[in-house]
This record gives sequence, C-alpha cells and structure tokens, in this order.
Amino acid sequence: MSLPGIAVERDGAVATVTLHRPDRKNAMTLDSWTALRDAFHELQRDDSVRAVVLTGAGGNFCSGADMDRRDSMHPLERMREVNSAALAVAEFSKPVIASVEGYAVGAGWNLALLCDVVVASRTAKFSQIFARRGMSVDFGGSWILPRLVGLHQAKRLVMLADIVDAEEAFALGLVTELVEPADLGTRTIELAVRLAEAPPVAVSLSARLLEEGSTSTLREALDNEARSQAVNLATDAPGAIRAFVEKRPPAFTGNWQVT
Repeated sequence: MSLPGIAVERDGAVATVTLHRPDRKNAMTLDSWTALRDAFHELQRDDSVRAVVLTGAGGNFCSGADMDRRDSMHPLERMREVNSAALAVAEFSKPVIASVEGYAVGAGWNLALLCDVVVASRTAKFSQIFARRGMSVDFGGSWILPRLVGLHQAKRLVMLADIVDAEEAFALGLVTELVEPADLGTRTIELAVRLAEAPPVAVSLSARLLEEGSTSTLREALDNEARSQAVNLATDAPGAIRAFVEKRPPAFTGNWQVT
C-alpha cells in the first residue's frame, strides 16, 4: 500500500509502516498525517497482521510537521485532522514498535512515544522542539510525557526544547531499548515477531489496563482486570493452560472459544 508520504509492507504477521519523505527528514504534511491514520485503520481491519513496526526512511524517524507546507484549512480543523492520526496509533489494538534512528523531534518524537515499544539506535536524537518554533507541545505530548517522566521532567523537555541524545532518553524511560545502529532493523523485527506470536487479545487487554491504570482507583483496576481475564478464559487461556500441562508450546490464535 502506498499513500502520500507513507509506505506499508507486510511480511507474514508483521507490517512495517514507513514514513517516507527522506528529503525532508520525514517531516509530515497534512496529507501524510491523514495517510498515516488511514494506514493504521486499514491494518486494524487486517486480521493477518498481528504486530506493526513504525519507522522512517533515509536514516531519520520523523522531524515533526513540515513547517514549509501550509494550507488554507483553519488551524483548529487542521489540528483535529492531525490528531486523528495520533489517536489511530495510540488506540491501535495490536502491538506497535517504533524503530528510531536519526532525528525524532516534535510531533515525530511524540508519535514514537504513542507506540507500545520504542527501540532506538544509540545515535538517535530527540527533542520536544515546539518552543523553538513558537509553538506549544502537541500530538499527545502533554498527555504522555508527564505519565512517563513526571511533571517537572516533562516541563524541562518541553519548555527548554533541548536536543536529547539516545542515552538520556533511555535513562528517562522514553526509549525501551537501545541498540547499535547496525542492529536496529534486526532487533526491531525480532521483537515484532515475538509480539506477533503472543496472545493477541491478552496482549491488547494488558496494554489498555496499563494505560488506564494511572487514572484508576485500585478497585477500578481490579474490576477491569477481572473483566479482561474473563475474556481471556474464553479466548487463548484454555489452550495455553492445556499446552502447559501437556508440556508443549502454546499456539495463540485470538479466536473466541465459546460457541
């Protein structure tokens, strides 16, 4: 599938979505954001896809919005269109791995942070660059940064808009795993294959439980966990338990087991 500024490839159960404007360090136009949203919506409907890698072409992840490309749309409506891409990634029910090399700045960094796992090259560079452009944080940064690093570190990153190297991003918990540049592609695919082989319903439910846990009471979290386990016990859990008893590897399908 080819969309404006976006390329999508499938290899078995893993799909790779590539931001593809390398001459602009994969800066995103409005059409590119819309294409990214549409790509994730299509992959959501594709039952053969069980994990997604999100990456950038030409040695960079994403330099945020393309500031040289403006349009006549009202800024509020434009941002609503951009935000629909953020929601498509954040609410995607299958695991998404951001594979980051080069620069991930502004909305590009927040795009990576909305993924479930962030694997980065040791040479990657990050920035909440908005203040340098006279802008406030967007693409979900005001929501996700305080959850990941706390309020004061989030304010430091956003208000100073410094360039952060991969080691500091990892120390802050904003990168899941650091790898050598030559190993980035291989390690990302290894993780994607593992996630594609995991129980799809259980993994999706766990991701939502963890995301909602910070705003839930303990009682609410326990109730949500109970409902999720009830779903699992009618999906992949019975087969996995039988496989454990029979000392063989489980095979996870995500299929509903109650007829």
